[in-house]
Amino acid sequence: MPRPERKLPRLRQYDYAANGAYFVTACTREHACLFGTVVSDEMKPNRLGRVIEECWASIPDHFPDVGLDAFVVMPNHVHGIVWLPGAGHAPPLPVVMGSFKSAVSRLAGGRLWQRSFYDRVIRSDSELRAFRQLRNGQSPQVGARPREPGV
Repeated sequence: MPRPERKLPRLRQYDYAANGAYFVTACTREHACLFGTVVSDEMKPNRLGRVIEECWASIPDHFPDVGLDAFVVMPNHVHGIVWLPGAGHAPPLPVVMGSFKSAVSRLAGGRLWQRSFYDRVIRSDSELRAFRQLRNGQSPQVGARPREPGV
């Protein structure tokens, strides 16, 4: 039986090296909780979770024109905001994220991540503020569909 066609996670015709801010999420393979635990509503990263924090913080060491903003490690995924300067000064977002995920996997000694990552181009200051709330443990609600009453 043929597998269903995989949806492309990127916007067609969009330049992912363009100037701007991008909200990214990378998940573990099979959603395995590898990076720590949540205790009393607070994330407690384990050794691997701390390695992820260090790898994220070192992205500008490898890509000097890339800026970092809010970032959080959760038990089976990470969220972050990446700033690209555009105008050919930084690699495209998939290259930055691929390098980050590869560095973490190399230091962990194995493949940890799902194949790709989720991204959203941050289109306004209000979206940026909403995504920055993730630092405080709040889920960003940008673009979320309102729930139907009683659902």
